[in-house]
Amino acid sequence: MFSDKANHIFQEVIENYHEKDTVDQSFKNPYDQKEDLIGHLLYRKCWIDTVQWHYEDIIRDKNIDPVAALELKRKIDASNQDRTDTVEYIDSYFLENFKEVSPKEDATINSESPAWAIDRLSILALKIYHMGEEANRKDASQGHLMACKAKLDILLEQRVDLSTAINQLLEDIANGDKYMKVYKQMKMYNDEELNPVLRGKK
Repeated sequence: MFSDKANHIFQEVIENYHEKDTVDQSFKNPYDQKEDLIGHLLYRKCWIDTVQWHYEDIIRDKNIDPVAALELKRKIDASNQDRTDTVEYIDSYFLENFKEVSPKEDATINSESPAWAIDRLSILALKIYHMGEEANRKDASQGHLMACKAKLDILLEQRVDLSTAINQLLEDIANGDKYMKVYKQMKMYNDEELNPVLRGKK
């Protein structure tokens, strides 16, 4: 099933990142774009999410230097744009994959595209990893460990449900019971023509 592949790759990304555990490490995608395009995209997507997860931790340091915080905010903005672009590449993959499918007359549209559901699955993998760390911290109180273990159980259940829903959505699209319609995010704040602050500085 598709979600099994996605979850495996997401876990691989997170483990690879934490071998060095620094946002400054170089990125290397082990999935060849020509041989396994969707694997390549899934790995890239989760790597972006993993680096940004740690950006978000760093910027919440109350003692962070303001200049460093501004620089990091710019990196987070760029990461968000990269994340959105990659989600749209994943949806383009599915559009191409299902282009020969003729939707049934009573076919319905889903509230989100496959790639945006996969986006949530990638973030969920990060939540599970880091909640697992918290549930096993040697320096934490028993109350903290128990609370995090309870949260981890819920996150694991959520992953099963979301994985099942994604598999079902892809099956429904393949069978013509649902159809894909992708809307570009059309983010405005990075566009010099659409953001009035940037436009004014041109």
